[in-house]
Amino acid sequence: MPRLLPFLLIPLALPALALAACEDQASGGGAGSRDHITAVGSSTVYPFTTIAAEQFVNSAPGIKAPVIESTGTGPGMKLFCAGVGAGHPDIADASRRMKASEYAICAKNGVTDIIEIQIGLDGIAFAEAKNGPKMQLTPADLYKALAASPGGNPNTARTWADVDPALPATPIQVYGPPATSGTRDALTELILDKGCEAVAPRAHAMKDADHDGYAALCTRIREDGAYIDAGENDNLIVQKLQSNPNAIGIFGYSYLEENRDNVNGVPLNGTLPTYATIADTAYPGSRPLYLYVKKAHLSAIPGLADFLKIYAGLWNPGGPLTAKGLIAAPPSVRAQAVAVLATGTLLKPAELK
Repeated sequence: MPRLLPFLLIPLALPALALAACEDQASGGGAGSRDHITAVGSSTVYPFTTIAAEQFVNSAPGIKAPVIESTGTGPGMKLFCAGVGAGHPDIADASRRMKASEYAICAKNGVTDIIEIQIGLDGIAFAEAKNGPKMQLTPADLYKALAASPGGNPNTARTWADVDPALPATPIQVYGPPATSGTRDALTELILDKGCEAVAPRAHAMKDADHDGYAALCTRIREDGAYIDAGENDNLIVQKLQSNPNAIGIFGYSYLEENRDNVNGVPLNGTLPTYATIADTAYPGSRPLYLYVKKAHLSAIPGLADFLKIYAGLWNPGGPLTAKGLIAAPPSVRAQAVAVLATGTLLKPAELK
């Protein structure tokens, strides 16, 4: 089930100065009206957007609270791209950049004026229980353990020792995100791609010349039970690790940081996932996080522009979002994001892949 910000279910009385209901300027009418902000998308970005929503409500007591749903990046993009107007979300949280194919769907449905804002960085964190086997892995290990056809052959590895004799002879059990998740996309792009090219050098030449062949060789994940789709609830993965100490879990760094008392990060190439190693990209799983906003909704949805300004004030080093596990982007990236918000600069679809 999608996660909803809990306090949003409590009716809030609007004072005399409350913003009027949305007149649906964005859609030209026909889809009703809305007097609150809506956001959908990434489970990784969800905690940060909920903090921004809390700050937004605190800044103007009585204002209608935003509704934030954790749907996963892919499903969130589907909802976001379905149309403009009060019947469609204002914001898509994303743990990866929008795809060209997603923008094409947006454009088909009239969603063309989109603002892209990088809110910070995150890492694809691999974790184990406190009493786990203290794994030390590489992208090549993970590729050989999780790919459907490592090196072009069906995956027969059943234990980590089958992957590398130096690893424990424990069953390969990895709890991770579903195929619709931006974290899953980042897993394939940041980890499996690198592991594949280390194991199968021919993969590099295939990447642009043979997309289907490359996917079959490098990024298709095995479906025989070694990789366990744990859904969009990252907290559930933490719970599963506690009950299965030999398993590995995959989620955003913020969940690792939030659960340090219960799980340990697993080093990749000898580097632990930490704030510092993700910020300087020494950790192999570093990735940017985004918000996508419909420009037409800025004038149609009460408080949306103010909400985004508040969000931008929270992502600096030492701020509320970094306290929750967000990695602050470099100063130049933060400055650019603020400038994009100030000017309403639109996403350039030609830059998408």
